[in-house]
Amino acid sequence: MSEEPPRFSLDELARQMAQAVPKNVRALGEDLERNFKALLQSGLERMDVVTREDFDLQAALLERTREKLEQMEQRLAELEEALAQERR
Repeated sequence: MSEEPPRFSLDELARQMAQAVPKNVRALGEDLERNFKALLQSGLERMDVVTREDFDLQAALLERTREKLEQMEQRLAELEEALAQERR
């Protein structure tokens, strides 16, 4: 099983970006963080990405669908075998 990568919020990422700029520019403080956050949100919206929650929900739905398909395939194979037995 693979280890899940760490998750960062936009707030945390914006804070880290603000801390990475030179000290004389860092004096802008909250405004800089707010601007970084807005920039990140805008970029993510243009990238057409989904949230982790939506991804996990769709992955679970896909898994249930696969399970149902496997059950249906098994049932179909059983019915085909029963039909073949009747024809003999």
